[in-house]
Amino acid sequence: QVLETKASLSLAQTQHALQLQQAKAQISNMVSKQQFEQLQTTLREQQCKTQQLQERLHQQAEQTRKQLVRTQAEHEHLLQAAVEQAEGLEHSLRSAEAVLAERAAELRDAQAQLSRNKLLIEDLRGENRGFAVALQAAELKQKSTEEKNQLLEEQASALKQLIRKITPVSLS
Repeated sequence: QVLETKASLSLAQTQHALQLQQAKAQISNMVSKQQFEQLQTTLREQQCKTQQLQERLHQQAEQTRKQLVRTQAEHEHLLQAAVEQAEGLEHSLRSAEAVLAERAAELRDAQAQLSRNKLLIEDLRGENRGFAVALQAAELKQKSTEEKNQLLEEQASALKQLIRKITPVSLS
């Protein structure tokens, strides 16, 4: 609209200048009073149109300036909001990275503890196998000992019976 108004203003000024030249030429050629008045009226009309176009151009320029100021203020507000949001996201990211680093350290510690526990379990299984073998050997020894005890008890019982048989005979 501003460009159109400028073009209209330029056209009106050109027409005005041309009419002014024509009027001067006619005046110099001794125009009649009626033609002179007509030309003056036309000149005033053109000057009035030019004035109106200049005022309209000025109003449009002022409206455009105000719109630019509003748009710039909105853009600055949006930019500020974006900067604040970016700072908030950056802070959140740093916090998340710190939490992740802490969790990673905890996981590494837990994994190291798990590895140590696995080694302990393997050691305990080895000891357990050794105890199982020792227990089996002890059970076999106990069984053997029980069998020997049984045999000794049987021998002792037989010996007692023999002594009982021999003792009355020897006393007589």
